[in-house]
Amino acid sequence: MPVSEIATSTNLLDTPAGTNPNGILGKDDFLKLLLVELQYQDPTEPMNSEKILSQTSQLATLESAENTNKSLAGLSASLQASSQFSTVSAIGKIADTGSNGIVFEQGQSPSFEIYFPEAIASGNVEVKDSNGNTVKSIPIAPNEKGVYSFDWNGISDNGDAADSGVYYIEASYANPEGTTLKTRAGAYPIESVRFEDGKSLLKLGSSYVPFDSIQEIYQ
Repeated sequence: MPVSEIATSTNLLDTPAGTNPNGILGKDDFLKLLLVELQYQDPTEPMNSEKILSQTSQLATLESAENTNKSLAGLSASLQASSQFSTVSAIGKIADTGSNGIVFEQGQSPSFEIYFPEAIASGNVEVKDSNGNTVKSIPIAPNEKGVYSFDWNGISDNGDAADSGVYYIEASYANPEGTTLKTRAGAYPIESVRFEDGKSLLKLGSSYVPFDSIQEIYQ
């Protein structure tokens, strides 16, 4: 008796014709079909042993494929957890986004953050155009080392309104010992790590940045 007829006559597939509630047949479904086929075979014309071996082989292959898929899923989850754990070890190090640029649109006052690795005695934040010319110089007040936020209203040092575009943020300052230092936007200490929807987010300054957007991590 054909398998399709057995399945229908024994109500193994108690669903409308042409449908399958699981979408695909699993190894348990094939095993049930094989057992029912053996149960209802014609004693005068028993099933061919080669056919039984073929179906058994197909069942073993299907089960092996399912086990492989489960193992791969477990390995993927393990690797993801390991990757997240290694991200946590980056806390306290410096993450560099690879860019110190900000986008300025006329009529807006963009804010940006700069990390100063040493205490500040005096200095200036410099907003530069794409040619490296200083458009605006912003004085820095004395302060401890850390991340500080600055605003720029889009007005240049000569009083003109700057054109919309990308500008680059750098800072020159002196520490209390009088040593001249430089820093820039785009490099910040990693304060914490947050996991969201399977992704790692690093807290840099007041923002969370996706781990895959970081170009370099260093001490």
